[in-house]
Amino acid sequence: MPSELPKTLIPPFWRRRAVRRVFLGFGVIQLVILYGVAGYRWIGWTFADAFFQVIILISGVGLGEVRPLDGPFARAHTILVIGLGISSVAFTLASFVQSLTESELLVYFGRQRKMRQIESMSGHTIVAGYGRVGSLVCDELEAAGQPFVVVDLAAERTEEFETRGFHCVIGDATEEKILQDAGICRARVLISAMPNDAENVFITLTARQICPKLLIIARAEQPSTVRKLKHAGANHVVLPAAIGAHRIVSLVTNPAAVQFVELVTQRTSVAIEMDELPITPDHALAGRSVREADIKRRTGVIVVAIKRADGQLIFPPSGDETIEPGDTLVFLGRRSHLEQFREQLHKPV
Repeated sequence: MPSELPKTLIPPFWRRRAVRRVFLGFGVIQLVILYGVAGYRWIGWTFADAFFQVIILISGVGLGEVRPLDGPFARAHTILVIGLGISSVAFTLASFVQSLTESELLVYFGRQRKMRQIESMSGHTIVAGYGRVGSLVCDELEAAGQPFVVVDLAAERTEEFETRGFHCVIGDATEEKILQDAGICRARVLISAMPNDAENVFITLTARQICPKLLIIARAEQPSTVRKLKHAGANHVVLPAAIGAHRIVSLVTNPAAVQFVELVTQRTSVAIEMDELPITPDHALAGRSVREADIKRRTGVIVVAIKRADGQLIFPPSGDETIEPGDTLVFLGRRSHLEQFREQLHKPV
């Protein structure tokens, strides 16, 4: 899950070894300057002459002496300042170059590691667009523990993705190569959450051509775009503005129903969820009636509806209704009961 990944692949700036070496080099240069100035002051030079002489020596600019170097001590001191100064400057410059190179390599190998992790993913969700809606979708997927990959064009969001531990692919989701980099051929769901309807139509069309069996959920801003997205291959189309308006009106006309839907669809302390189960021909429930299946007593889960293969919805199903191959059971229960149901009845015989 994304939350289990390391928060960032690049260590903090101050903790990089090469950066610490740069500051160490600057510290050594200051000590050399202090030592050189102190030595020249000891032989009687003024502070200005001593400081200028030391800077000339450690910088290697090749200017002559400020004053004549009379006596063995002055000459030995000068030789020592030259050796220490050049060594410390060379060490500092080398550390600086290393820090720049190391940063680029860390970024490169960090991206390579992320791509290898994405290549190993299967059955994940791809979220195209990390805008107002896409970011909320990622938050919900992260809270639900669902693996996902974000595709976004904004390179400046890379640091945010790495900090949050999100798998990401930076690029245009309308391009086939970018979707393939996100593992679309191994993904289970594509959520096209771009703010532009035309981009969502193009992403849906491209994704459907690459992967005909992919579940595609597309966002639409205008009701007139719903038909286009369906025609492009979207399985479900969501209009955030229309859903928001419908919910506002429902809170006025039927608040109890809205509260129940929130109880089921949101992660609350009551921990009630709704799920569905496709019935295959070899499933243990195929050919049995709802009463014979006895799901409520065995697992605590309530079967609230049966979706027939032809699209007919039986709500609520009676005990005599037969569960046929191709049907989909819609059930409701606490999370603990749902887990028990999945363990006992989700697998075919």
